[in-house]
Parts: sequence; C-alpha cells; structure tokens
Amino acid sequence: MSQTKMQREEDAKLESPRFEDGKPLLLAGLRERYTGPAMNNIPAQWQRFAPHIGKVPGQVGNTTYGVCWSASDSGDTVDYLCGVEVSGSTALLNDFSIVAIPALRYVVFPHRGHVSGLRYTLDAICREWFPKSGFQPVRGKDEAPDFFERYTEEFNPQTGMGGMEVWVPIQQ
Repeated sequence: MSQTKMQREEDAKLESPRFEDGKPLLLAGLRERYTGPAMNNIPAQWQRFAPHIGKVPGQVGNTTYGVCWSASDSGDTVDYLCGVEVSGSTALLNDFSIVAIPALRYVVFPHRGHVSGLRYTLDAICREWFPKSGFQPVRGKDEAPDFFERYTEEFNPQTGMGGMEVWVPIQQ
C-alpha cells in the first residue's frame, strides 16, 4: 500500500464528534471563489492572510477560521474565507471581507492529522458520518457556511499540526 493511500485512510478515520451550540460570529479576512484545480491555491490564500493575524482591527482572540460556502455537490466550486473573529467591521483593510455567521447548532469533528489531510476528514464526514447519523447539514440558510475549519492557538502553521476542528452546521 502506498504511503499516500495509507495517509488518506488514516486521516479519514473520524473520532466521535461533539455537538455545540455556536454563538454568532463576525469574521474578517480574505475571501476567494475557487473552481476545480484552483482549490489547490487555498494554502496561498492563507499565506497572504497570515501576516495580518493578530493585527486585524477589532480582532477577538487568536483563533483562526477557514470558512466554506456554496460547495457544489461535485466538489469543484467553493467560496472560502480565511479569517479571524472581530468585534466590528470598522477600519478593515480594503481587500478584506466581513461575514456574519448566525448562531447555529454544530457537529464538531477533531482533526489530528496534518492540515493537508483535512479534505479526507471532510470527505469522511459527508460520505460516512452524515448518512449514518440521522442528521442533515444546514445549506443555503442566510450566511450559514457549509462548514468551517477552526484553528486554535495550538495549531502550528510551521508543522501544519495541532488544534484543528471541523464544524458543520446541522438542522435541528
């Protein structure tokens, strides 16, 4: 078995999730639309955003977010924001977007592998967990994301490891 295939299978093993009542979030950051192979440019989007972390006007805490909207069923189109929570929308940089995510109920999955393996965790959530769970994801409601990645202070951007979770809004 190839190392790539072993890595994919290892990353796809889901831990038992927890459920959270999420608070409303106001996020500011860089938002892009990706189609097909261009999704490989999401790490470059993070590299452009990284120098702003800790310097965004009104930033709340040090947690960062990778938020996905409008993911097509085929998986070839997505809107993606890398950002931080802010207390307001004043004095933001020109190329920044701000989004308000409503309070929602979430199923939360830890991701213990390398950040590059998040796609396998997401695939396992959609193809394995949801069909067996009896829950339905929230899609297309206000500014509700399809999901978001939450990177805590334990995340190490140099190693791509630690402090990662996938939050998926669910219907109640």
